[in-house]
Amino acid sequence: MKPSATASDVVPIETAHEDMIHDAQMDYYGKRLATCSSDRTVKIFDVVNGSPSKSAGHTLKGHTGPVWQVAWAHPKFGNILASCSYDGKVFIWKEQTQGGASGTWTKIEEHTLHTASVNSISWAPHELGAILACASSDGKVSVLTFKDDGQWSADIFTAHAIGCNAVSWAPATQPGSLIHPQQPGAHQPTAFKRFVSAGCDNLVKIWCFREDTQSWGEEETLEGHTDWVRDVAWAPNIGLPRSYIATASQDKTVLIWTKDSPTSQWVKTALDASASSTSTSSAAAAGKFPDVVWRVSWSLAGNVLAVSCGDGKVTLWKENLQGVWECVSDLTS
Repeated sequence: MKPSATASDVVPIETAHEDMIHDAQMDYYGKRLATCSSDRTVKIFDVVNGSPSKSAGHTLKGHTGPVWQVAWAHPKFGNILASCSYDGKVFIWKEQTQGGASGTWTKIEEHTLHTASVNSISWAPHELGAILACASSDGKVSVLTFKDDGQWSADIFTAHAIGCNAVSWAPATQPGSLIHPQQPGAHQPTAFKRFVSAGCDNLVKIWCFREDTQSWGEEETLEGHTDWVRDVAWAPNIGLPRSYIATASQDKTVLIWTKDSPTSQWVKTALDASASSTSTSSAAAAGKFPDVVWRVSWSLAGNVLAVSCGDGKVTLWKENLQGVWECVSDLTS
C-alpha cells in the first residue's frame, strides 16, 4: 500500500457474501484473496493483475456461526488456509490441486478445544514450522502444531480474564542480528517461539515457549490501556535491535510498545490522533481517535503501521527521525 494512495487506487471487489465481511487476506504471492463473513462462509478468489478474476471462486462451508478471521500458511507447507469462528471452532483448509490447475478445497483439520468464540488466529513465522495460535472468548489461547507424521498437537492455556481478542507472533529474526552478524562457524542461535496476546482485561501479554519444560509461559505483561484491547500486531524485524508491538483498544487509543534491546524494558508511546488531518472531534483534541480502534497492521518491512478505526477511516503512521510517530496518509472507505 503506497502512503500516497488515493481513491483512484482503490479496486472494489464483489464477493457475493450475504452478510458483513469481517476479514480479507491476500496469500504470500498476492495471487489469492480469502474473505470471511457473518454468512458463515469463507470465499477464495484468484487475483490477476491486482484485480479479482471474473470467475466465481471457491466457497468454503462448515462453520455454524460468523467467521471472524482467515489466515494463510506459508506456501512451503502447501496451499493452506485457516479460519476461526463464533462457533468456537478453527478449521484448517487445504487445496488439492490436479496437474497444476486450481483444485478443490477440503477441510483437513477441525480444532474444537475452545468453549466460546475463537476471535483471532495467527500462523507462526515459517522458520518455526506449521504452528497456529488461536485466541478465544473463553479466555484461553491454543497453539496448534502440525507434526511431521501428519498429526496435529494442541497446547491450550488460560491467557486473559473475560476473553482474548487477538494474537500476533514475534518475528523469527533475532533483534540486532543485522548489526551483529554471526561469526563463521559460530553456534547458530535457536529461534524463540514467542507471541503476544490482547485481552478483555485491558492487558497485553507476551508468551514464550520454554524448551526445558516443553510448555508456554507468560514472559511479560504490558499495562497501558483502560478498556478492552481489540488487536495487537508485532512488527516484522529485518535484524535491527529495536522491537515494536502495536495495540489497538476500545479506549480509542493506539499504543506503540518499543524495546531497544533484548535486556531493556518495553516503553509505550500513544499515537497522537490530533496529528491526523481528518481528526476534528474533541476526542482527537485529547490525542484519542474519534472511535473505537479495531485493527492494527504493519507493512512487510515493519516501518509503516495501518490503523483501522470505527469511523470507517484507515490511517498510515511512520516514525520520524526524532522518534515521533506521524500520520502520513488518510484513507477513507
